[in-house]
Amino acid sequence: MNPRGPNRRSLPVSEQAAEEVADTMFALSTPSRVLILSLLLRGPHSVSQLSAALGMEQSALSHQLRVLREHALVSVAREGRKRVYALYDEHVVTLVEEALRHVEQGRRRRRAVRSIAARRTLR
Repeated sequence: MNPRGPNRRSLPVSEQAAEEVADTMFALSTPSRVLILSLLLRGPHSVSQLSAALGMEQSALSHQLRVLREHALVSVAREGRKRVYALYDEHVVTLVEEALRHVEQGRRRRRAVRSIAARRTLR
């Protein structure tokens, strides 16, 4: 089953592209980085705003932001003395939103399966 429809052609993936996708997914593999990205879905934030919202030390946050910058998931701009972070582009917005949607859909499926199994055991 092709979730994109029967007429959707899959693009060939080179080994290099596969490695780059896996590397990008690595950048998403830490809950703190996902939390940072989810805050940035709401709009740009300064380091101090992110630190306060996440309850993270600025040094730990800076490390996570560096990883996200290196993977072109966030961009940074200087506003006076502050550094303000934002999602890099619309592709990142889509990537984060779809990942969150995928997780929520999986949760709903698992709840439905547990519910069906519970009803069967009650019979």
